[in-house]
Amino acid sequence: MRLTMMVALLVSAVPAPAAPRAQVVGHGTPASCTSQAVVAAVAKGGTITFDCGPKPVTILMKATAKVRNNSATVVLDGGGKVTLSGGGKRRILYQNTCDKAQLWTTSHCDDQATPRLTVRDLTFADGNATGERTDGGGGGAIFVRGGQLKVVGSKFLRNRCDPTGPDVGGAAIRVLDQYRDRPVQVVRSTFQGGVCSNGGALSSIGVSWVISGSVMTGNRAIGRGANPARAGTPGGGSGGAIYTDGNRFTVRIAGSRIEGNRAREGGGAIFFVSNDRTGTLRIEHSTLRRNPNAGFATAGFPGIFFLGAGKPQVVSSTLK
Repeated sequence: MRLTMMVALLVSAVPAPAAPRAQVVGHGTPASCTSQAVVAAVAKGGTITFDCGPKPVTILMKATAKVRNNSATVVLDGGGKVTLSGGGKRRILYQNTCDKAQLWTTSHCDDQATPRLTVRDLTFADGNATGERTDGGGGGAIFVRGGQLKVVGSKFLRNRCDPTGPDVGGAAIRVLDQYRDRPVQVVRSTFQGGVCSNGGALSSIGVSWVISGSVMTGNRAIGRGANPARAGTPGGGSGGAIYTDGNRFTVRIAGSRIEGNRAREGGGAIFFVSNDRTGTLRIEHSTLRRNPNAGFATAGFPGIFFLGAGKPQVVSSTLK
């Protein structure tokens, strides 16, 4: 009886995912759309829209918006008119189910179903995760560990993360862990001008991706020494646009264009390393061109460095 009561008390002490709610940032004017309002809305969760007036508006974030781990869903919908700017000083959006500061909801923090984070029709500009150390850093615009992430119709411009390091990456987005290894979905989105040690646009460890109808241009991996770092170097420099590492994971790129990105080391467009050689890369109905790498690439696949199961699957696509 006592054991049963103790278990019941422990279960009741764990916060349940909060019910979705609708929130509006602003009340009709640009001045009413503030960083403070965005941070508060993200912490409450639910569907968040913006009422900042009829014209496009940029909200300068004075603090990073952080998702609380008892939120069932967080949807940020910019309506195509809102830019969240890190001002070149800070990360813009953060979700980490293993960060006790955002509520501890389960001992299986790296594999919990919620929060389900969606960003839609929103621009993330000038985010900067340089110096962030939690879970290895990275993710100048968005950092996610755990739960689920989906990106739809959004733009990522001039984001940054640490310039050196063998595994830090994701000038725009860095992802570690997704619920039941489900893929991060990126749909109809643009990544431009991102700079990081690795992954000038996207970076992950052991995470799968489905990228469709998207464009990645002018992103750079600027680290030096690759991974593991060569003697006498700080490491990094791979995956001009995309940097992925880990064991069993997949990357599928469909109907997308990856062009004009570059890497100081390997994979001017894509760096893909499946350590146990079980991971797969599929590129279909897409164009990859002019993605130089100063170090190394996989023969026959311009702009790509691949270590995984077999060879990259390329279907009705252009690589040059």
